[in-house]
This record gives sequence, structure tokens and C-alpha cells, in this order.
Amino acid sequence: MSTIPEAAAGQLGGRTIRRVVYSESDIATRVREMAEEITAAFEPHDQLLVVGLLKGSFIFLADLVRRIQRPLHVDFLVASSYGSGTVSSGDLQLLYNPQASLRDRSVVIVEDIIDSGHTLQRLIPLLREREPRSLEVCTLLHKRLVTLDPDARWVGFDAPSEFLVGYGLDHAEDFRHLPYIASL
Repeated sequence: MSTIPEAAAGQLGGRTIRRVVYSESDIATRVREMAEEITAAFEPHDQLLVVGLLKGSFIFLADLVRRIQRPLHVDFLVASSYGSGTVSSGDLQLLYNPQASLRDRSVVIVEDIIDSGHTLQRLIPLLREREPRSLEVCTLLHKRLVTLDPDARWVGFDAPSEFLVGYGLDHAEDFRHLPYIASL
């Protein structure tokens, strides 16, 4: 079990982090590997569109796209099913849809974590209606609680059944800034 960096401990507002699950260096290594895999999966002429699910994916997406060695565009989608809880409510709220056209493009949805799968189960059919050439899922963390169609093609880490925060993941908007992923 990794210890919590002392510099971060004072920034946690009295909430208890149990342990560091993935260190900053573990994450950086895996993000680089995933970017290499995505680069290899597409040709330079593919019209690659990377769609990040906000807010949780923003740090992961930024690190990932800077390492993908293919021309690409980036857009975002805002969806929420957690609110201030630690368990998905299953009630998905779509707050912002991608503005870029998906038609005939190779689309990669970037998610921070696949937990209940509610978000992607609702989003994938909506995005397929926009007629992308291909639709793939890339997630930093996957709890393996659900099988999706399509399932995530690129997975950073198989995540433990714990509530995770850091590197963009939050609890009631706290902890996103941590450079590692920890368990509450």
C-alpha cells in the first residue's frame, strides 16, 4: 500500500484517503502505452475524433491526446450519474453534447472510469445515431462490473471495487487535482 504524499494530505479537507491505488508514475506509464496503442489502431488519414466525458476525463484526456501520434480533433460531452454520492444513481443527465460532426469519423470516447456502465449504456446508442465510421471506448479505469457494446477497447487499469478519486476523479467535486488515484 502506497502512502499519501504529505504535501497532499493537508489539501484533503479532513476527508480520509485510505490508500494510493495508482501512483503518478504508474498512470504516466500506462497513459503513454495507451496512446501508442491508439496511434497504432488508426491511420494518419483517419478522421479521428476524441470525445472526452467531462468532468472526470479531462486530465486523462489531455495527457492522452498529447501522446497520440495521429491528427485528431477533440470535443467533449458532459454527463453525470453520481451527483454528490459515492454510488451511481443511474439517472443520467446529459448537460452538453459534442458539437463536432461524428458522421464517417473514427470516434474514441474517453472515460475516466467504467463503474456501473450507466453512462456509456445511454451514450453509445445516442452517438451511434450520428453515424460514426467507428466508435471505440478508451477508459483509464474499469471495474469490470458490466459488459458494454462495444466494451472498452483500451483500458488503463482494472480498478478495485472501491470509490476512487484523483487524476480527474472526484467526490462531490473534491480531489480531482490529485496527481495519483486514491481510495476513499
